[in-house]
Amino acid sequence: MTNVQDETPVQFIELLQKLIGVSSFSKEEDKAAEIVRKFLKSKKIPFESKLNNTWAKNKHYNFLKPTILLNSHIDTVKPVSGWNKDPFRADVEDDKLFGLGSNDAGASLISLLATFVHFYEKEDLKYNLIFAATSEEEISGKNGIEQLEDITSHCEFAIVGEPTEMKMAIAEKGLLVLDGEVKGKAGHAARNEGVNAIYLAMVDVQWFQNYQFKKINPILGPVKLTVSMISAGTQHNVVPDTCKYTVDVRTIPEYSADQILEIIRDNVKAEIKVRSTRLQPSQIDKEHIIVRAAEKLGIETFGSSTLSDQTLLKIPSIKMGPGKSERSHTADEFIFLKEIEDGIKIYKKLLEQVL
Repeated sequence: MTNVQDETPVQFIELLQKLIGVSSFSKEEDKAAEIVRKFLKSKKIPFESKLNNTWAKNKHYNFLKPTILLNSHIDTVKPVSGWNKDPFRADVEDDKLFGLGSNDAGASLISLLATFVHFYEKEDLKYNLIFAATSEEEISGKNGIEQLEDITSHCEFAIVGEPTEMKMAIAEKGLLVLDGEVKGKAGHAARNEGVNAIYLAMVDVQWFQNYQFKKINPILGPVKLTVSMISAGTQHNVVPDTCKYTVDVRTIPEYSADQILEIIRDNVKAEIKVRSTRLQPSQIDKEHIIVRAAEKLGIETFGSSTLSDQTLLKIPSIKMGPGKSERSHTADEFIFLKEIEDGIKIYKKLLEQVL
């Protein structure tokens, strides 16, 4: 049997090219899941699966030891307009690997897998390792990492792979999506009739624009309120009796969802309905072993305003991976090959500090 630790970054880059070559939109990741499973089979690494999620344990897994979860996602968004290249070709030009999902989060996925393979056969580790390639991250779907809760809930902490330039996010904002509806009274626009629901809603919009929550997280900053959608009216000569709007709320650990909702409802005219409270903020203790390991290696730490599967994990977690967040979901998405090589090296050095 070939020693699975004898791996080169090239083999994992080739794996990423295969993943880019198949469509893996959220809820349609079956082909990508099969590619990951075939790779694990080729390395004689046993794995388990549920729906489009796949996970594997290190060879000498010991139930008496704590476990580290290495997780990233296999799904992608749909390609935006403006691509000059085929999103599924996985071309390499000037040390860049182009393709949908190359940066978000294929590079993190294969870098974490390379790290897992490196440690797979090692004995006497202080921690077990579980590698999990999961689905539906881009839509925070219920058939993704939540399907592994029986496994993830027993892990000590998680490293979630997302493009962060290999900086370590030690906190992440949560998300509330709110739907507001303001009631007015219909009337003829030519006469002084009715109560214009748009004008009433504008007062709410101004409140959302200007209000500042008192508590501020030292890493993440304040709660952020953004009115992102608004609609009203049926025709030009009718005073609208209803105006609806949507608010994107980025939350911090200092406030529960109920506390935020209570403050908003006390200050706006609209009836406010919340779509979901699943996507909670997260923050790991600065004295946690993985954070201290990062500091020892000179890895920068920060707070992230963007969501990942961290929000659905019920264990301490950090987020880090090769690539840049601003390349995600853009036309001609790419990752530098060197970013992958460096990412694998840094993941290994980080885990060597704790294993």
